[in-house]
Amino acid sequence: MVFVGGPRQVGKTTLAKTIGKNFNHPLYLNWDSVEDKKNILAEKFQSETDLIIFDELHKYRNWKNYLKGQFDKNRDDYKMLVTGSARLDVYRRGGDSLLGRYYYLRLHPFSLAETLDIDNKILIFEKIDFKINQDAESKFLQLLEFGGFPEPFLRAEKKFLRRFHNMRIERIVKEDIREIEYLRNITQLVVLAELLPSKVSALLSLNSLREDLGVAHKTITHWVNVLENFYYLYRIYPFAASTIKSLRKEPKAYLWDWSQVDNEGARFENMIASHLLKFCHYLYDADGYKAELRYLRNIDGHEVDFIVTIDNKPWFMVEVKLSDQEVGKNLHYFKDRIKAPFVFQVIKTSGIDFMQNNVRIISADKFLTGLV
Repeated sequence: MVFVGGPRQVGKTTLAKTIGKNFNHPLYLNWDSVEDKKNILAEKFQSETDLIIFDELHKYRNWKNYLKGQFDKNRDDYKMLVTGSARLDVYRRGGDSLLGRYYYLRLHPFSLAETLDIDNKILIFEKIDFKINQDAESKFLQLLEFGGFPEPFLRAEKKFLRRFHNMRIERIVKEDIREIEYLRNITQLVVLAELLPSKVSALLSLNSLREDLGVAHKTITHWVNVLENFYYLYRIYPFAASTIKSLRKEPKAYLWDWSQVDNEGARFENMIASHLLKFCHYLYDADGYKAELRYLRNIDGHEVDFIVTIDNKPWFMVEVKLSDQEVGKNLHYFKDRIKAPFVFQVIKTSGIDFMQNNVRIISADKFLTGLV
């Protein structure tokens, strides 16, 4: 049994149906369909089925026990693929355990390597192989402006993008979240969602958000957790090491749809963060490596945007700049203390790639070709 969790708009249905083509008689069942819901509850499946695809089943209160029962009874008869727009790794907890019965995969928006059809072989702690591609710059700029969700990226129209942003918040808050989470004030949750793009790349202060919205700390904590569980935002936490006096708890917030961020520098940083997160999730979900994306910041205020680790061991650091090709002093500060094998300064300007003091200054449209 395979779980695939991801935002509603990244094409879960298309993925499921594409996988289904590899089977003779796949059966697609969506909990949001009245007829499909009846068949799910009645355990009524076509006799020749060899793959059952359950979409949005997490909206069923007893879905974990249901899947456990189906898997235990029918594991020899057909395969099961479970997709959902909420984080199934969170909502699988509680009730009867599904441990040992599934693999969990996270579905991300388009990345640059994906749009260029680049299939990289990743070797941990080895040098990353960056590609030269004549379409990389144009695809990168398209991704930066329209985001990685399939519809707005492929349409590449600003009017459609604005409408997509409006519809996405409506769907997440008033449809997906309302069906699963009990929240008294949906309107305030919408306000929070609209406020978060201005907080991207900065330390996320729940106390500041609490004051902005006039709610209790417990309430704002729950709301942010809910938005994270439904793939609206994600948080990156600081990396801790004995060689630096690092911050311990304060996360930085980013959006799954970076095209919602108005500030150019913050949007660019968010896009790089999302590509690095996809890279780490791929290594974890597909290959089993304990890959994590963190940022570096000590109590004196020195900060580097990102560090990728395997088993808590540094692999490479990344500082993001719009156009500055001068290596930042904070990058040098942490480079001498963290001892990461590779250090990058990634800039938006195209056509840049050189080494300076063991730091590789590289254009984003080339750097991202080396990821997944």
